Amino acid sequence: MKPFRMLLLCVVFTASTAAHAEIYKRVDKEGRVTYSSEPIKGAQKLELEPLLTMPAPRAVAKERNRESEESAFPRVDQATQKRRDDKRLRILEDEMASERQALEDARTQLKVAEDTPQVYTGADGKTYRNMAKYEETVQTAQENVRMHENNLRAIQTEINHLK
Repeated sequence: MKPFRMLLLCVVFTASTAAHAEIYKRVDKEGRVTYSSEPIKGAQKLELEPLLTMPAPRAVAKERNRESEESAFPRVDQATQKRRDDKRLRILEDEMASERQALEDARTQLKVAEDTPQVYTGADGKTYRNMAKYEETVQTAQENVRMHENNLRAIQTEINHLK
């Protein structure tokens, strides 16, 4: 199997090097340029360098010392970091409290939306239920509740990562 692969590779590489064409360029009286692989009257043969088929070698990356990278990274003392973490925790807890309140408000709005049918009075004076409007109102309220629940989960995740 290996000799067959080697033969196939040799054929492919030989065929790819032989695949080239002569290019001719002609500019007519109006200034239009025509390129062709066959000679045209009044055309000039272009002498083009073959394109490289192998990629250029990559620049050698400098070996970096992990310790030097860490020492170059700005550091703060532990007391300063603790103050920052405590401040961030207070901010997140305040955010959590306001988001809980917003969730309660959203649940109240959902309950009101579910309990309040959307009605309209027709031309004949009768009252009709507008189910499309009712469903739209309830769906909007449900999405609002889901949004606040997701926000609470995200804040709780941030608090857990901070501790």
